[in-house]
Amino acid sequence: MNTPIEQELFELIGDNHQMTSAETPLRPDAFIKSDEQKMAAIEKHFFAIMEEIGLDMTDDSLRGTPHRVAKMYIQEIFSGLNPKNKPKLSVFENSYQYDKMLVEADISFNSTCEHHFLPIIGKAHIGYVSAGKVIGLSKLNRIVDYYSRRPQVQERLIMQIFNELKSVLETEDVIVVMEAKHLCVSSRGIQDESSYTSTIQYGGIFNEKENRNDFFNLLNKEK
Repeated sequence: MNTPIEQELFELIGDNHQMTSAETPLRPDAFIKSDEQKMAAIEKHFFAIMEEIGLDMTDDSLRGTPHRVAKMYIQEIFSGLNPKNKPKLSVFENSYQYDKMLVEADISFNSTCEHHFLPIIGKAHIGYVSAGKVIGLSKLNRIVDYYSRRPQVQERLIMQIFNELKSVLETEDVIVVMEAKHLCVSSRGIQDESSYTSTIQYGGIFNEKENRNDFFNLLNKEK
């Protein structure tokens, strides 16, 4: 049981979307249980939550909800927690010798706020300049999707995508921009439905304002 001071601190952290690390905080034994064992446990616990808030769990419309939620958590919206679900990220030699910026814009993503377990819905924009390696365009979407499918804060999410791209492409010349609506802001608390959150992470040549401007100019042309 949390003390009142601890509870107040937890509320403050949640409202400020604070993160503690660029890595997702996982226990060492996170994947000892099978997916089936996890789903069975979640189903049991979610049944208890629904019952606790007063729902009649004998109702035909509600009886299957705990199972559906458990399956959704493990196989869908939190599937990015498990390294076995990480997409295969093959890269290729830049045989075309293309040495200018490549931009993939408006990559849709759905994530989940780790402080309130409500949706984060938005778009990601990625640019990079090859240092000899290129990656299939669909793989950029898959990287965004993989890291989105876990409890997140937007600051960590963009750093994980950025670091993955730098690693697989073996270059610092990467830029990522993310824009998202957080339902923990629009559907609770202040209930502001019009605001959205933007984050940016970049390195290499994108430390130069001229190159960042070129990236944003390409984004604006897409729109």
